[in-house]
Amino acid sequence: MAHDRSEQLEIELNELRGRVLRLEELLRAHGLVTPPVAAIPPVATASAAPAEPPAHVELPPEASSPAPVFFHALRMESETATDSATLESRIGSQWFNRIGIVAMLIGMAWFLKLAIDNHWIGPAGRVLIGLAAGVGLVVWSERFRTHGYAAFSYSLKAVGSGTLYISLWAAFQLYQLLPAGAAFAAMVAVTAFNGFMAWAQDAELLALYAIAGCLSTPLLVSTGQNHEITLFSYLLVMDVAVLALVALKPWSRLLAVTFSGTQLFLMAWWLEYYSTAQAGPTAFFVLCFFLVFAFAPRLIVLNASDGGGNSAWDTLAHDILPIANAAVGFLAFYNLADTPGANWAQPWIAILLALFYLLLLRLPARGVLRGSTPLLNSLHLSIAVVLLTIAIPLKAHGRWLTVGWLMEAAALIWVARRHRSALLQVLAVGCLMLGLVALLTANPAAMLLPFFNQRFASYAIAIAACAFTAWIAWQAHSEGEESRALPWAGLALGAALVVSVLILVAVSLEIDAFWWRLQWKGNASQLMDYRMYAQFTYSAWFMLYGAALLAMGIVRKSILLRWQALVLLAVAIGKVFLVDTSELSQGLRILSFLGLGALLLGVSFIYQRDYLHLKNPPPEEDAK
Repeated sequence: MAHDRSEQLEIELNELRGRVLRLEELLRAHGLVTPPVAAIPPVATASAAPAEPPAHVELPPEASSPAPVFFHALRMESETATDSATLESRIGSQWFNRIGIVAMLIGMAWFLKLAIDNHWIGPAGRVLIGLAAGVGLVVWSERFRTHGYAAFSYSLKAVGSGTLYISLWAAFQLYQLLPAGAAFAAMVAVTAFNGFMAWAQDAELLALYAIAGCLSTPLLVSTGQNHEITLFSYLLVMDVAVLALVALKPWSRLLAVTFSGTQLFLMAWWLEYYSTAQAGPTAFFVLCFFLVFAFAPRLIVLNASDGGGNSAWDTLAHDILPIANAAVGFLAFYNLADTPGANWAQPWIAILLALFYLLLLRLPARGVLRGSTPLLNSLHLSIAVVLLTIAIPLKAHGRWLTVGWLMEAAALIWVARRHRSALLQVLAVGCLMLGLVALLTANPAAMLLPFFNQRFASYAIAIAACAFTAWIAWQAHSEGEESRALPWAGLALGAALVVSVLILVAVSLEIDAFWWRLQWKGNASQLMDYRMYAQFTYSAWFMLYGAALLAMGIVRKSILLRWQALVLLAVAIGKVFLVDTSELSQGLRILSFLGLGALLLGVSFIYQRDYLHLKNPPPEEDAK
């Protein structure tokens, strides 16, 4: 009996193991059990084989439904806890750390004030206590760094350095224990020590502390006097040192802070002390600052530690700094030349800076000078074009302003097509628009001689520039070139339309000027004659120009020219019926209507005979 009962227990145990295996496989199929479950071999018996598992086992609804929801809730709770922990860590380790630094510095300052007010310690003792406390904090911070608390160590160094700066400032400004030179040298030594520690410990945060101290030193030892050479030499050494750091370390934020501090000092000094007698030394230092930050984007080491992408500080130093430096440099040199005897140099400043950026484009990568990215090349090219565009109104006036911008636009569109540069294409269109605006606003009045005068010559140059643009754009479109900025076909169409409008406006202005000077001459009694003859000539010009466009459209099989002709003829029809009937004399009115009627009949005959095969169009027709 005992033997039979043992065999029965072994059979039931094997069945139970089989059911557990099936349940685990089913849970794994639903994604509820991720690790594979090793099969448990059944216990072999001599008298009975393990029971075969059933073909299919279904979980009850109450067992299969809540599980995914439960695990999803656990996962959401885990992610929320992680985010909360990250925010908590950031608040505790970074925000409270920085607030603590500020609080400690304020506390030290208030302690010194309290000691001064209560006469607890003499002036020399107060300074010595502050210096000893600062040195002690810096030395003590190294103990934390060696034990793995780098962030807290840097905080103590910041507090200690700030204490040293405050103590040296008190020794110079409050107690006159140190001369200005000695206090300045001591602060520079503190800054140099911080910079050395930043380099040795590979700590960008310490380098930022060093720059903050470096920028604070001139303010702390200021005597209110003008020391241009000393101040700017000091700033230049700082800029060169930072440039060397960012050329070896991926610390691009140092460059942004240094550039901002340098420009603020330069601006503050300029507003307070600058005079024309100091133009020479000031120009030298402005040039040095400009060159340092102009070469900086080609020298900095980009931080690609975060998945290969650059940080926001890298973007600021590499992409925004060139624009800011070019703007500040141009404004500084422009103001230096803004004197009665040096005004002639202002346009040449823009031209020379533009040539510098064009040469910077061609400067090859060599040594620490890294290769220029496509975006940086585009920025330098844009800066050069903008400076050349600015130089034109500085040097030229009136019609020469118009001519300069139009010629620049033509040159840029040619270079854009040759180098397939979308940026140059946009800049060319911008220059072309500036030239057209100047044509309409800054163009001189016409002379007595029709067509052979300055105004018509300016319009002729504008027409040639737009026609050249349309031709270049159409050639690029015909050869299948594509532009990421403006479609070549659209640019060709727009430029061609502008050509037609400019021709119409230019001749109309000459008509107006001719009859105004011939009939009007300041005599009010002849005003009616002027208006009558001018209106008749306008109508005749519209008809002749429309007929010419239509003829060209037919010959060249250009639908664009033909539609321009039809629109212009529609304008002529409206003018004849609405204006000429009241403005012209009876004889001129008859000639106007007869001419319009004959022209319209001729156009109608051409379309009725279907010379253009519009009823059965050919396979292709030129859209020019």
